[in-house]
Amino acid sequence: MDFQPTEDQRDLRAGVRGLLEGRYGREALRAAVDAAAGTGAAVDRGLWRELGEAGVFALRLPESEGGVGLGLPEAVLVFEEAGRALVPGPLVATHLAAGVVPGAAAGTAVVTAFDLAGDLAGDLVAYLGEADAVLGAAVLPVGEPVRAADPLTPLHRVARPGGAEASASASRSASVSAYVSEGALLTAALQVGSALRTVELAVRYAGEREQFGQPIGAFQAVKHTCAQMLVRAEVARTAVYAAAVTGDPGEAAAAKLLADGAAVRNARDCLQVHGGMGFTWEADVHLHLKRAWVRAEQWRTAAEAEELLAAELLDSAG
Repeated sequence: MDFQPTEDQRDLRAGVRGLLEGRYGREALRAAVDAAAGTGAAVDRGLWRELGEAGVFALRLPESEGGVGLGLPEAVLVFEEAGRALVPGPLVATHLAAGVVPGAAAGTAVVTAFDLAGDLAGDLVAYLGEADAVLGAAVLPVGEPVRAADPLTPLHRVARPGGAEASASASRSASVSAYVSEGALLTAALQVGSALRTVELAVRYAGEREQFGQPIGAFQAVKHTCAQMLVRAEVARTAVYAAAVTGDPGEAAAAKLLADGAAVRNARDCLQVHGGMGFTWEADVHLHLKRAWVRAEQWRTAAEAEELLAAELLDSAG
């Protein structure tokens, strides 16, 4: 089986990258961070509509329903590019809501989901303050703002029905649970895009920053760090592509596990390559790290993925 992208898939990825580079480059990203600090809003409605017009949300809807008629393999390529650009907003939930929530496919509606692990005080919902709907919920719930690590992922805590005794695993409604595997895979694709982008940032900085009369990239320790980052990202990308082709929930869980690790560890290593510069607000590295932390808790956490994989191993052994 050939897992290499086809020419059409490569063209799709290039088109999405071109759109995002022109519409949501570094200046737009930093402007969004500054704006979110003042208003608490992170979703650019204009960009959201443009993504809808480009078919990002309707990508997997049949053409007879106004969609593009493509599949998961194409979707992960698109979401990989969105992760690379650090596009904020509930991309996965809105994509999954296409054809279910009016306006989601066209990008005229912002749809979020109960995709974050909560605690005894309630469930965490990202972008609730900017959402038009919550996937799987009949009405838009009222939430209390919560301080978030990522400046472009505002969070709200929503009281869990049934009281504090309800477990976190029971917090997702049955209708949302049906989307968990696909949501986890698309989130993994976002993580892969971020992991690959931090490789680019680390290599570029290592080639520009000089120490002792030569670029720091000439030193073995930096070379090894960058090489390990690339291996991590490519292994995760391969797992994501494979899971997109097979559609297997276990493979999707494994892909999410690998992609979360690659995104978080690569961001940390990229920060290390940048040295003291990496710890400053002006560097973009911290944005990748903070977003990776949040995504690692979305749709399927490491613990949930490990439990699913362990259950599959037990079933196969029996």
